[in-house]
Amino acid sequence: MEYLKIIIQVIVAATIFNVWLFRFNKSTPFRGADAPSMKKEFEVYGLNETMMYLVGGLKLLFAIGLIAGIFLPSIVEISAAGIGFLMLGAIGMHIKVKDEPKKSFPAFTMLILSLAILVI
Repeated sequence: MEYLKIIIQVIVAATIFNVWLFRFNKSTPFRGADAPSMKKEFEVYGLNETMMYLVGGLKLLFAIGLIAGIFLPSIVEISAAGIGFLMLGAIGMHIKVKDEPKKSFPAFTMLILSLAILVI
């Protein structure tokens, strides 16, 4: 079970890194209201640039925590809980702008995986 937990930690962290570091200025089929970039997506949600960087910074910090948690298990719980909490917010934003449910799928998946980390 411990290996499964580590695999999930790596998947969640890698996904966060991909979205916030490599796909930040790229369009994806999951962006709110078909926004072409992360900045435009946050604008769609009614959130400013400061909030975007705060959320992104927290997500990256928690993702780093999941990777570091492989060697320092005491930080895994707070990292997984933090990502889970932020994913609830992401799902809420998709609902706020009346996105179709498929747009929330990545956030929902990350929420479930974060919860799995907490219970394994």
